[in-house]
Amino acid sequence: MSENKTILDVCCGGRMWWHDKHDPRAVYMDARELDTVLCDGRAFRVAPDIVGDFRALPFDDCSFPLVLFDPPHLLHAGGSSWLAAKYGTLSPSWREDLRRGFSECFRVLKPLGTLVFKWAEEQVRLSEVLKLTDEKPAIMHKRQKTHFVIFQKGVSVE
Repeated sequence: MSENKTILDVCCGGRMWWHDKHDPRAVYMDARELDTVLCDGRAFRVAPDIVGDFRALPFDDCSFPLVLFDPPHLLHAGGSSWLAAKYGTLSPSWREDLRRGFSECFRVLKPLGTLVFKWAEEQVRLSEVLKLTDEKPAIMHKRQKTHFVIFQKGVSVE
């Protein structure tokens, strides 16, 4: 599946931040599949190419030049709420989950490749999440409570 693909989205969800939700360059992965109607009547679908766990990516080392990591960011959202359906929720072991997720994303990233990490600072501060990786961001952008953090693999920061 990853042959000729240059982008890996490890938590694609409903592909909400994609310009082209069927971009042929991408492998879309998520831990779940879902086809539902949200409380406002809109259809919402999670339909990954691969159902898998971002903590154990099924790809070889150094497979992608671009990896996107937009994990669930809510600790509490109510089991059947539209927030839980749309975004998923963090498990009680979220620190270890995200630590392993960062590690896996960097493992499958090619040298000098780019990791784009998206985090909504609703219930957990970004500063707490960034402690879960030794890699240092190159660029950070914030829009309201949502942060976009860009890393480049293999570039040491003194």
